[in-house]
Amino acid sequence: MKFKQFIPTRSAWAHLRFVFSVFLLPVYLFAFSQADTVKTSTAVLVFFIWHFLAFPASNGYNSYFDKDEDSIALLAKPPEVDISLYYFSILLEAVAFLSGFIISWEFAFAVLIYGIMSKLYSHPATRLKKYPIISFLTVFIFQGCFIYYTTYTALTGTSLFSHWDLGLIIPGAISSCLIGASYPLTQVYQHEEDSRRGDKTLSIVLGYKGSFIFSGVLFAMGIGLSYYYWHLAGMMLNFYFFLVCAAPIFIFFNYWFYKVGKSTVNASFKNAMLMNFISSGCMLIYFGVLAVFS
Repeated sequence: MKFKQFIPTRSAWAHLRFVFSVFLLPVYLFAFSQADTVKTSTAVLVFFIWHFLAFPASNGYNSYFDKDEDSIALLAKPPEVDISLYYFSILLEAVAFLSGFIISWEFAFAVLIYGIMSKLYSHPATRLKKYPIISFLTVFIFQGCFIYYTTYTALTGTSLFSHWDLGLIIPGAISSCLIGASYPLTQVYQHEEDSRRGDKTLSIVLGYKGSFIFSGVLFAMGIGLSYYYWHLAGMMLNFYFFLVCAAPIFIFFNYWFYKVGKSTVNASFKNAMLMNFISSGCMLIYFGVLAVFS
């Protein structure tokens, strides 16, 4: 191992996909909006650890072992990976873990667990990604409710081992449903490459039509849980605002579903990324407004 291998090349920077972390930002904003009292320094540090260290490290590690030749999230033509991507992603993760102790030991170990799961997801020795149900549950849990719970407790200074009530459980479930709804749609254009690599993804198992139906059901569950959560809180205006923000997602989702029904050629990288940007953008507006005005 040489020191220069820790210095990321242009290819490594591309595969870290920092912008992709924006797709997970709504979960952070949701947790922030529901925290009663938050120190600015804590909020900034938690945000930095997740979105500039842990998530990019996970992206890079995944890309290194995938060695994709066809389009992946945000990279229409992914550059060839090199060893600097591997070592720099490990370095980012180590910095994320150690920085987590500034918040609490619980948060630091949550960051570590997230990193371990991302490795189990990608590494050839375990490759959870090739098992459709396990890979889905890994993303559903660890990019949804796990991020919500650990972020919320870090922001509020409470313990992960206490304060378990509906006010914590339901928002975590909402986060998982919204993340889970996007999951098969991020794979729907990769059937050929995933099959070639031996990864039996959830989208391959469900098929094109099944992927859309599965996503629609999960998104509907997220809407139902949102109604229940805001009804319990006596803040139904927040739910109605959610419906307004979700409208563009619903419209494009159905339009894309219709187009794929006409021809699977429309299950393309371009449409998948457009779906991602619309859904993430709308949820960023929704949870961003909640974070500012809650």
